[in-house]
Amino acid sequence: MGWVLVQDRVNVGFVCLVMMVWGVSGIGVNWGTQSTHPLPPDTIVRLLRENGFQRVKLFDAEYDTLRALGRTGIEVMVGIPNDMLATVGGSMKAAEKWVAKNVTQHINSNNVNIRYVAVGNEPFLETYNGSYLGITFPALRNIQAALVKAGHNNQVKVTVPLNADVYSSTSGLPSDGDFRANIHDYMLKIVNFLSVSASPFTVNIYPFISLYSDPNFPVEYAFFDGNASPINDGGTLYTNMFDANLDTLAHALQRNGFADLPIIVGEIGWPTDGDRNGNIEYARRFNQGFMSHISGGRGTPMRPGPIDAYLFSLIDEDAKSIAPGNFERHWGIFTYDGQPKYPLNLGTTNSGALVPARGVQYLQRKWCVMKPSAKLDDPSVAPSVNYACSLADCTSLGYGTSCGNLDSRGNISYAFNSYFQQNNQLDEACKFPNVSMITKTDPTPIGGTCKFNIMIQPYYGSAERRFGYAQKPSGLIAILVLILLLVL
Repeated sequence: MGWVLVQDRVNVGFVCLVMMVWGVSGIGVNWGTQSTHPLPPDTIVRLLRENGFQRVKLFDAEYDTLRALGRTGIEVMVGIPNDMLATVGGSMKAAEKWVAKNVTQHINSNNVNIRYVAVGNEPFLETYNGSYLGITFPALRNIQAALVKAGHNNQVKVTVPLNADVYSSTSGLPSDGDFRANIHDYMLKIVNFLSVSASPFTVNIYPFISLYSDPNFPVEYAFFDGNASPINDGGTLYTNMFDANLDTLAHALQRNGFADLPIIVGEIGWPTDGDRNGNIEYARRFNQGFMSHISGGRGTPMRPGPIDAYLFSLIDEDAKSIAPGNFERHWGIFTYDGQPKYPLNLGTTNSGALVPARGVQYLQRKWCVMKPSAKLDDPSVAPSVNYACSLADCTSLGYGTSCGNLDSRGNISYAFNSYFQQNNQLDEACKFPNVSMITKTDPTPIGGTCKFNIMIQPYYGSAERRFGYAQKPSGLIAILVLILLLVL
């Protein structure tokens, strides 16, 4: 019965969700920007609008992103990263300054439709070992006070996106739901504050993580087809994890006197790569099943009615931490260059299909691969591959992944090309000693799921500076380091 709640995940990315036309209170999408080559914000905003997204959830308040959302009418949730909680929680002046810069300025000058401020992102994850326990509530309180002082409190509400591990059920049944014992008092302070300030409770729910974490998790219970053996909770039948998980939270709120507190699903989705269960088929099945499940507005047994939700996520992010798993870089319903991964009807477009990004600018059609003359037992191969993968993205390699069927030479070429593309195809980025070469012949295998990508033109906005990517890739310096590593 523990299948209701098994999930634990370090989320380091941005997320957004959109509203739907189907009588759903709101379907939104998470927009994360942890990419080496992010699409320009204007391109992303056009992608949002052409796909009918009316709500977007961000993980910070980056200026160019918010500027691009101005005058679009899209409802925005801006975020305060966890590493800023101590600052805004420890100083009312700092909180007021943050609100003035990241809320007031954009509402007044750019006409951005900011509706929520997300104070932190899953700050009570068990994997954080209590790092943010003492600072989350002060940050929430100060930001709310700053919003009131600035005159935004009727339009902009505070919330704290939390992982579903903040509540649990001793029996595994939703009706026994309560907040985790070691954070129970913290949770009640936050929940009471949200209730008094007419703000929602935001929770992130990931059936995929349950499947990833527990080999005995019943696969069908993650989906919405009704094929799973139901859980019987006093006569209420649950045939999918989402309903059971959300109702466990609803029971926890009710048990503590907050039965009517609004709930937002801040993140929900399924990755397409990086794990044997992270694949196109499952992602399409889950996301389409979720959209259909909530389209009638019936909600869950404990929370009937429309559900506010933000899909995770809009686009893949190749610079996200893979500490939780290689799948972390593959949550997008769109690829890194804004192309739909699979058929998905959000109910927001006339065609019933996702609309790709327009005007995407790519680098030249060339790739870095292993030389045909190079030998697999060349002593420079292993350190070269390790170096490339440590700095680029090899998460599509491995058992059950999209490129899991490549042979040894294919794996090596994939690693080289990933590094080459991330370094803007600099010649120096394909000078792995004696074993690499640049080719204009696409090495992508015919008829498979693996693709050797060509990177898009770099966008030199402030998002890049935030993540530390230089405006001119330091490929030559990196290659010199590689050579040193190989000769040591």
